Amino acid sequence: MRLLLKLRATKDSKLVSLNSNYALSSSIYKLLKFGSPEFSEFLHEIGYKSNDKTYKLFSFTIKYKATELSNNALKLNSPFAYLYITTTLVDDFIKNFLIGTFNQQSIEIYSNYIKTKFLIEQIEIIPPPQFKESMYFQMISPMVLSTYLPDKPTAYYLRYDDDIKIINRLFNHNLMNKYEAVRNKKYNGKGVQLKWDDDYAIKAFKQGKRLSKKVTINKDINNAVDIIGIFCPYTVEGDVELIELGYECGFGEKNSMGFGMVKAE
Repeated sequence: MRLLLKLRATKDSKLVSLNSNYALSSSIYKLLKFGSPEFSEFLHEIGYKSNDKTYKLFSFTIKYKATELSNNALKLNSPFAYLYITTTLVDDFIKNFLIGTFNQQSIEIYSNYIKTKFLIEQIEIIPPPQFKESMYFQMISPMVLSTYLPDKPTAYYLRYDDDIKIINRLFNHNLMNKYEAVRNKKYNGKGVQLKWDDDYAIKAFKQGKRLSKKVTINKDINNAVDIIGIFCPYTVEGDVELIELGYECGFGEKNSMGFGMVKAE
């Protein structure tokens, strides 16, 4: 299920941090806590597990109506913003999140010593698309896929022009793990295949645009991690159940930090 929260910044909230993913994720957990402290703690500290991987099974993104760069922050030229949240956990996540929003009626982002408070003016349910064996997706937030390379101590984040076979292997492995975490049974289906929109990519390259985005995740100002995600439309073909799960939870990794959210065309 997917929610849209229409937000309005309070009068004293003029700026928002450039790197607000971690802070916004934390605020979502706080709202969940009002509905169920037990579920919020479980999701944050334990999560859903499959093959030694942990999944939170939700994603989000926030879009501001009008901003401009101002001293390493975003100046809000309009008070309005739109927070999208998606998850497959309807009974636990959606129910408790809605209780939290009705209780608090606001959401705060605190990052890099900037606190921005938004009032929640309206909540809408976004109807799902018709899921089928071939679907074209536009990215709302970058998709993260990573692997470890020989003699490299840190994860390598894949880019658009990396080997598509490796991309599809990681893409499928992630979806199958999520399936097993949600369904609590082994996945035995045919999987899916991802194909980039090469026409979009060619046009972007000609215009000097990048197909990757770096996002800094900072628990605090001295503990920042840079994550690189791919930002390019793609078609997914194959198992409808996996495609629907990816749409609901986010495709790829680090969804609960605001990555991998798409919209269907």
